[in-house]
Amino acid sequence: MQPERKHTPEPETASTDPAVPAASHPHWVESDNLIEVLRRNAEGHGDQIAMREREHGIWQEYTWAEYLEQVLGFAAGLESLGIRPEENILVIGDNRPRAYFGMLGAITLRAVPSPAFPDTTPEELQGQMEREGIRCALAEDQEQVDKLLTIRDEGYAGLELVIYDDPRGLAGKEPPGVVAFTDVLQRGQAALEADAGLRQRLLERPSIHDTAVLLHSSGTTGVPKGVPLKHGHVHYSVRNASAAGYFEEGEVHMAYLPMAWVGDFIFSIGAALVLRFTVNIPERQETALHDLREIGPTLYFSSPRAWSNMLTRIQVGIDESSRFKRWLYNQFMPFATELERRRLEGQAPSFGERLWYQLGELLVYGPIKDQLGLSRVRRPYTAGEAIGEDVFLFFRALGLNLRQFYGQTENCALCAAQEPDSIKLHTVGSAFPGVELCISDDGEILVRGDNVFDGYYNNPKATAETLQDGWLHTGDAGYLEDDGQLVVLGRVSEVVYTAQGDRFIPTYIENRIKFSQYIRDVCILGNGREYLAALVAIDIGSAGHWAEENGIPYTSFADLSQKPEIYDLVHDILVHVNGVLPEGLQVRRFVNLHKEFDPDDGEVTRTRKLRRNVIDEHYAPIIEAIYNGDKSVDYRAQITYETGESGALERHLAIRDVGNSRAQEEK
Repeated sequence: MQPERKHTPEPETASTDPAVPAASHPHWVESDNLIEVLRRNAEGHGDQIAMREREHGIWQEYTWAEYLEQVLGFAAGLESLGIRPEENILVIGDNRPRAYFGMLGAITLRAVPSPAFPDTTPEELQGQMEREGIRCALAEDQEQVDKLLTIRDEGYAGLELVIYDDPRGLAGKEPPGVVAFTDVLQRGQAALEADAGLRQRLLERPSIHDTAVLLHSSGTTGVPKGVPLKHGHVHYSVRNASAAGYFEEGEVHMAYLPMAWVGDFIFSIGAALVLRFTVNIPERQETALHDLREIGPTLYFSSPRAWSNMLTRIQVGIDESSRFKRWLYNQFMPFATELERRRLEGQAPSFGERLWYQLGELLVYGPIKDQLGLSRVRRPYTAGEAIGEDVFLFFRALGLNLRQFYGQTENCALCAAQEPDSIKLHTVGSAFPGVELCISDDGEILVRGDNVFDGYYNNPKATAETLQDGWLHTGDAGYLEDDGQLVVLGRVSEVVYTAQGDRFIPTYIENRIKFSQYIRDVCILGNGREYLAALVAIDIGSAGHWAEENGIPYTSFADLSQKPEIYDLVHDILVHVNGVLPEGLQVRRFVNLHKEFDPDDGEVTRTRKLRRNVIDEHYAPIIEAIYNGDKSVDYRAQITYETGESGALERHLAIRDVGNSRAQEEK
């Protein structure tokens, strides 16, 4: 099937057929491999700060020259321990300078870092290690080391070497096969001193055609697939984004997103090297928002959920502030939000409105940005899922030029983005330079360019399904508007039909429901059913704050979720969403669940994408009660404690109908 082209292609775009030799990537330049880029930074800008980490309240700094020495020293140490080219090395833990140094050290040897999410369960982690033949792992701390040793002791004998960063609980008491990062580094530095030619040989080894990192798909429908990204894919995608003005040289960036996520590798390593970012690492995940203010980034990238949480934090702070500050906020923020909405619709503000906004910048907008640590941000971005319209407009009203990205791991996450002066609330923007977009006959979004990967790791079947005729089949449904802007509807695989034959994509509806800050997750039901229904998981932070402000006491997530007032709140959200849906695709019934969907229960992936088959199985009694027309259901919830022991809790859950309005429903 040939796709219908709906976007003007870039000339000389490369084929992404993995059978075609690497030389078919016409825009790649051999000297642009990541280690060579690091060497150029160290030689030309050696005394500039490349990375900072907040440790015990003090910022520790590494220049580009020190960065290179750490990478080469660790690479030499790894080689002395028997690490081979093309060998996969597991990396697990939170963001740390030595984790990045270690990944690049492996890359120098033409080995391949394979990051895992810090909260990956032992079972999931063992599966990844078995599939990738992991012999060596780089772990952040004792918690991760213990997890790896448990896997080794309980069945995976292939793990031979574990290198740790944080010495607490481990230094001087290392189990067999466990060694400190500092020891490996010292070993490598000694090797470099003993062999005058080793440094140059290490620098000459990597090629732009080598795999730089092995990332993983989300695994919503099965085992996650390995996604190898080569130096050329990464470098080309960053250059594309830079050419379009989405990145600039010398950005100040905060690295706090999981290292196993493609966005962190592209921003914190790829773009940081190519464009000489200063990468700042918070002391802990829990202190990230506090550290953000000290960092003062110029580039800030976060998920829609994180932006929503930041908005909730602002609202909580305003509610707890003085009466005068609340008055100021209520005078200026609704005005700015409406002004931004009209601006995006093409209406220019009047002279008086511009003056009033400037006063608001002095009294409200500027102080809020300063409190958040976003005063210096010139390029704020979001990606991963649809962002709520209210959240999006709020931050743009503050004067932040917030924009959405669109992409997948398979195309280095840099495929399309909203342009500064042509933002539409319902689109994700236009293709980057060097990237082609088109829509297939069945409505699937296809991508082509030198940033697209060359095939899955040891999975030729999946590769053949995903890469066809040089195009990456994204699995997303969407369409291109006349001006080339892309609208993403949801996953093609999730296109389903009601019993009446109405076609719908659950994620499209779910994303609009999740626009509300009060809802953490939602699963839309209706495949083969008479009507649509929803399993709703409230956001305990936002809903809890709302309950406190309205004098509603509660003791737990489960207790709060079943409060009639919370049901009314969710009901009104669903009524609002129903107002923009066709009549046959409106949500008719819903239940507030007693807990969030949990990745440890297999209900969502680590990036919080729904595993619908697991949800259907776990909540089958609730789903049956919804479609039986019951008003409530007694549900026996299976739980797993931190000790590994399991148990069960009985929950009584209300089931509500969705009317046109709350008043009509009460009648």
